[in-house]
Amino acid sequence: MTKAQKKQAEDFIHLLGRAHDGIKKTIETKNIEAALDVLSQCQECAIKLGEIIEEIEGEDFVTISIIEDYCELVYQFYEKLSQGQPVNGNQAYKALRKSLIRMENSIKNDIKERREVVFLPYKASMWDSLESVWRAADEDPDCDAYVIPIPYFDRDSEGNFKEMHYEGGQYPAYVPVTHYDDYDIAVHEPDMIFIHNPYDDYNYVTSVAPKFYSRNLKQYTEKLVYIPYFVLGEIDPENKEALKGIEHFCVAPGVLNADVVIVQSENMRKAYIEILTEAIGESTRSQWEKKILGLGSPKMDKVLETREEDCNIPEDWMRILTKEDGSRKKVILYNTSVTALLQHEEKMLIKMRSVFETFKDSADDVALLWRPHPLIKATIESMRPLLWMDYEKLVEEYKAEGWGIYDDSAELDRAIALSDAYYGDHSSLVQLCQQAGRPVMIQDVEIV
Repeated sequence: MTKAQKKQAEDFIHLLGRAHDGIKKTIETKNIEAALDVLSQCQECAIKLGEIIEEIEGEDFVTISIIEDYCELVYQFYEKLSQGQPVNGNQAYKALRKSLIRMENSIKNDIKERREVVFLPYKASMWDSLESVWRAADEDPDCDAYVIPIPYFDRDSEGNFKEMHYEGGQYPAYVPVTHYDDYDIAVHEPDMIFIHNPYDDYNYVTSVAPKFYSRNLKQYTEKLVYIPYFVLGEIDPENKEALKGIEHFCVAPGVLNADVVIVQSENMRKAYIEILTEAIGESTRSQWEKKILGLGSPKMDKVLETREEDCNIPEDWMRILTKEDGSRKKVILYNTSVTALLQHEEKMLIKMRSVFETFKDSADDVALLWRPHPLIKATIESMRPLLWMDYEKLVEEYKAEGWGIYDDSAELDRAIALSDAYYGDHSSLVQLCQQAGRPVMIQDVEIV
């Protein structure tokens, strides 16, 4: 049971104790109707307390039987009074108090207070932004850590919800996944909740289910923690122009509603502080200085610890990665972004075809591993439906020809571990590849 839950249970005990004073008084003053009403409220309060404890500790937990004994005692006094039998107010008070003390002692001594930490990823491909933190929580013997992938929706051009997605089946086998219907956050009130989607209803392409918006989650935990699912290019926090370029990442609902925000570096922390202070007001600077921590990105942790020999590589990939003599080809990680497609549209498709033709001609010695941004489908289909048809055709052609790898899996770390170099658009992958020691080249759409 979490600290908040135990406090709630103790509050129930306090309420029942006060109600006993009322029962004694109403019996002694012969106000039987009022006494029956208070007894009924005690019964309801005890039943509610039992339901909470049963939900968390199980139906066979020792405190449940003690609560049942209390409820039986309350029922007996209720029946006697309702049937006009004499009841001594002081004796009733003492009997109820004795039963309540047993209940209070059981809650205090039998229910162990543990930290409960919940992780709410939405896209499996972004799980790496939380994984190293989850590992630390999972290894703590005094902590119960839950990974609860949450559903999200595509949105149409008018912002209406379309298809719902749930990616709970796409997480690594070593990650125990709890279905979101099997964990009631309002009941559990976890000590900490970790999120990696900061946008709530301000994302016009996708949206997590509204019950999981940061403003709603904040009601049920002492500490809501936001860790970005992306890694940004490092900037000078005193460069005003550079700060404007990342403003939309910083002034987001998840950042504003979180109790703690963990970013990739101390410089990025300073950048967030400057941007938020400028947007909200100088009087809020100390608030951001306390809230935002430059502790590093779990995405970096995942990339740096993943080795090729630890990866599960599909057989059809091995055929592409291996030369005829059995030696390994050089692997180029090719990344295409949502932004580039939106900006350049058909010109970007022409550029991609050119890239594919170049690598196809070199396929005997070099393997291309194409990893498009995971939100391309939802974004382009919603905002550029005609472009999406042409893009989808290009994807199908690439996959059908079979000379290169198409990777839309959740395993970003595997793609980086397999690669010898990065080529493609500006994205958070650039920072990750650089940290992993991979050479980086940014493609120019104007050069075909």
